Amino acid sequence: MGIGLIILVMLVLLILFSMVRIISEYERAIVFRFGRALPEPKGPGIIFLIPGVDRVEAKVSIRTVTMDIDPQDVITQDNISLKVNAVLYFKVIDSMKAVLNVENYLYATAQLAQTHLRSALGEHSLDELLMNREKINSQLQTILDQNTDPWGIKVVAVEIKHVDLPPDQQRAMAKQAEAERERRAKVIAAEGELQAARQLREAADTLTENPASIQLRYLQTIADISDNNTKTIIFPLPLNILDIFNKIAEDSNDKV
Repeated sequence: MGIGLIILVMLVLLILFSMVRIISEYERAIVFRFGRALPEPKGPGIIFLIPGVDRVEAKVSIRTVTMDIDPQDVITQDNISLKVNAVLYFKVIDSMKAVLNVENYLYATAQLAQTHLRSALGEHSLDELLMNREKINSQLQTILDQNTDPWGIKVVAVEIKHVDLPPDQQRAMAKQAEAERERRAKVIAAEGELQAARQLREAADTLTENPASIQLRYLQTIADISDNNTKTIIFPLPLNILDIFNKIAEDSNDKV
């Protein structure tokens, strides 16, 4: 009688243990009863199952999933071949849909992201891809979110991580950047010459208004030259003095 009681107690304990499941805080359990899913997921915490009747079909994590999208061969709108990879951030917001509406939501989301990454980037040129990356990321997020909504998945963000350019294209872009820098340097130099010419013209106009200012400027120049340790002194002379010497030479020739 004692052995039978022990066996009975062990059977009861075994049944109780089989009825109890512990679900983590970040998980939800999808329970099937007689092959049909219960209306709501179970968890977190301790849940109770009917042995032989209830079955935990899947445990779905509701944490944000970070998925690395494999590099994809993309042909841009201007017919440039690239390799682009990205990072996808998403989470399950409806565990029932993630289990019942798609066979493997992780694999399905990855394949969908790869497909739309190629198609979306193919609608843009290389310059748009490099300069408007935030806009393209937002466009990809919207497209993927709409397509994964029936699976109970919310796409949080899509980030293009790396764009691998062909070597020929890299050299062409380097030449283009170098030519652009040279053009800017020439434009800046020309603008500097133009500003200097305007300042010199204004200075000349100011000096011609008062003849004494020219003499003061002349004396200032002599003082600047004398500050240097040199024995050479340069005296600027007006060009009309040469006309006087030419006239004297002509008069001398006429007398001879």
